[in-house]
Amino acid sequence: MQRIKLSDTLELSRLVYGMWRLGDDSDTSAAHVTAKIHACLDQGITSFDQADIYGDYGAEAILGNALRANPGLRDRMEIVTKCDIVAPCGRYADAKVKYYDTSRAHILKSVDTSLREMAIDHIDLLLIHRPDPFMDHHETGAALDEVVASGKVRAVGVSNFRPWDWQLLQSAMKTPLVTNQIEISLGTIAPFTNGDLAFHQQHGHPVMAWSPLGGGALMAGNPPVGVVADEIGAQFGVDRAAVAVAFLLAHPAGILPVLGTNSLDRIKRISDALKVNLDREAWFRLYEAALGHEVP
Repeated sequence: MQRIKLSDTLELSRLVYGMWRLGDDSDTSAAHVTAKIHACLDQGITSFDQADIYGDYGAEAILGNALRANPGLRDRMEIVTKCDIVAPCGRYADAKVKYYDTSRAHILKSVDTSLREMAIDHIDLLLIHRPDPFMDHHETGAALDEVVASGKVRAVGVSNFRPWDWQLLQSAMKTPLVTNQIEISLGTIAPFTNGDLAFHQQHGHPVMAWSPLGGGALMAGNPPVGVVADEIGAQFGVDRAAVAVAFLLAHPAGILPVLGTNSLDRIKRISDALKVNLDREAWFRLYEAALGHEVP
């Protein structure tokens, strides 16, 4: 599988397995999680996306149980995680309101907690999960530089940031931000034209795409996008989900889709998207269906 270089020391697999719903599965045993990891590795998917808040702050520990039970497995993986969301659940059940915390103290504590929960000695990629309207960019930037210098984190980036949020944070850092994980799919096409993708493409920042299947909405029923995706999928012997992912892979920005499913069968078919070769006309057929009208 193609690998995308984010920095001199970090590459991710082009397709990333997302662990957002890991705690929602009826089976969260170490053996079952290990089977999911192996199903990914067998396809060349070596990158795994986590966040401290996933599973009400429980998903990292579920992954950690699997890694403790399988010494050496971690060496075959790149682990991404995120921090800064404080929600009134799990370890923050006493919080009176959901808020963002990009303070140095919170970032350092979050990193140490994630390392402990996942039973690892370093995080490959740490992302600030949401833009913080109360952020002191000097404090946040220095904290991110600090966790990289400590060796606890190999590289840092952001999630859901607009270009100006990125520029503000980067202006106070020595360490380069390496990626922005944003929502992009056939159900969320605004980033193609609102400047988000253009900004990162201009500066050569690989972008990670969360919810590339629109939270499953693109796969249900027979919306116009689904009809077109089915027609294209029939040409390549794949389902509409593979076509929806291929739509992102075809873009010259080098998007890394983050796909999350708890079904072992679906995990084993994530790489079907690589079988689809979309030319410009086919890409625009999908784009037009997503727009709901002909391009201007």
